Amino acid sequence: MLFNSLNFAIFLPIVFILYWFATKGKHTYQNILLLLSSYFFYATWDWRFLFLLVFSTLLDYFTGLKMDNAKNQSSKKIWFWISISINLGFLGVFKYFNFFATSFAEAFAHVGLQVNPYTLNVVLPVGISFYTFHGLSYVIDIYKGKIKAEKNFIDYSVFVCFFPLLVAGPIERATHLLPQVKQQRFFNYSNAVDGLRQILWGLFKKIVIADQCAEHVNLIFNNPADFSGSTLLLGGLLFSFQIYGDFAGYSDIAIGTAKLFGINLLRNFAFPYFSRDIAEFWRRWHISLSTWFRDYLYVPLGGSKGGTLLKVRNTFIIFLVSGFWHGANWTFIVWGFLNALYIMPSIILKTNRNNLDIVAKGRYLPTVAEFFSIVFTFGLTVFAWIFFRATTVQQAFYFITKIFSESFFTLPIVTPKMLLLLLLIVVFMVIEWMGREDQFAIAKLGLKLPTSIRLGIYYALVFAIIYFAGSQQQFIYFQF
Repeated sequence: MLFNSLNFAIFLPIVFILYWFATKGKHTYQNILLLLSSYFFYATWDWRFLFLLVFSTLLDYFTGLKMDNAKNQSSKKIWFWISISINLGFLGVFKYFNFFATSFAEAFAHVGLQVNPYTLNVVLPVGISFYTFHGLSYVIDIYKGKIKAEKNFIDYSVFVCFFPLLVAGPIERATHLLPQVKQQRFFNYSNAVDGLRQILWGLFKKIVIADQCAEHVNLIFNNPADFSGSTLLLGGLLFSFQIYGDFAGYSDIAIGTAKLFGINLLRNFAFPYFSRDIAEFWRRWHISLSTWFRDYLYVPLGGSKGGTLLKVRNTFIIFLVSGFWHGANWTFIVWGFLNALYIMPSIILKTNRNNLDIVAKGRYLPTVAEFFSIVFTFGLTVFAWIFFRATTVQQAFYFITKIFSESFFTLPIVTPKMLLLLLLIVVFMVIEWMGREDQFAIAKLGLKLPTSIRLGIYYALVFAIIYFAGSQQQFIYFQF
């Protein structure tokens, strides 16, 4: 069930009405309803994988209890590694088995040995990377003594399976979400309105920006030989806005939907394309994943406490693992490697925390230095996105080589439809810039204006969404 589908437009109001009126305000009944609704939401993708989701939930729930009740550290460690091994085992089989099988076969082929790899003909369960990381963080936090195991299975299941975040995040922490699940929740009108506003902006990002970019991006990336270097560069730019509008749009819809039920999810994007360096970009892009790797991998490896070589090693590990998390393809690993290279100067020179504040805070425009820093950082990001979008490393290199060929100096192919899209992107980024100090771009847009003008803005967004809504485009991060 897609957030941008008619099915979800019917599903959400039904669950909302039942949640606030049929449960009589009792959070136990609310949680049961949320869990059943989440299972239904997930089963609409493929009901067979619902059993995998339930098994994963049961595994970590009982592991948590066993670790809490362990009589000694050795017993606690055994249960910890059982959960870690099974979770990563499932992720490895479904997501990475074929990648390793074919990669080993190709490696043997390079030395003259022909191997016919055995591959699995299985569909990747939607959201497996996200709900697996929910469970892993829970188990790790119990093992480290940060939290106690949750004894109520319904409450724990809602933490793992809450439908707004189930298939593409944000990746929640038990320390943040479980207390909200366990407490009494009351309807808050202003919070609900804020949620609807964020859902509206998320739908605009997805349908008006991302889906329209996708049409041109697919054509250009699928047929790079047919286009000039300038057009390929335009394709790379459009993909940058596609993936941002797509994933940040999903996060906005998820966070806004959760607000309708009195639950606040972790922020996942903070206007990353206004970053002044790569370190700032990664503090603002897919925040829940970046902080997950920081807390559960980077810090245990030693973090930034050691010497320069240790910090360099840990940084490369983080970005390579992050790339591999995104998909079983060498393109994602190269993408991660590139970002590690990008951030190296700031790690070595210890300037990676220079830009912690909001760019041009309290000002309408950035300084000249800030502007060029933003443009340079965005350019590096666009270059790396080419590897992320390409189907093979060879295709990415061909794409880049052609961009830097003499055909770059020819005018790109811009159709009237693309021209309209470029205009929409400009308007979109202007709105994002105006709202960069808030949680999302239109959080306070027009609130100080007369009601008629404010409503006019909302109606314009709704009209644009309806006008551009066509065939349902799956969210990019569903494949991860």
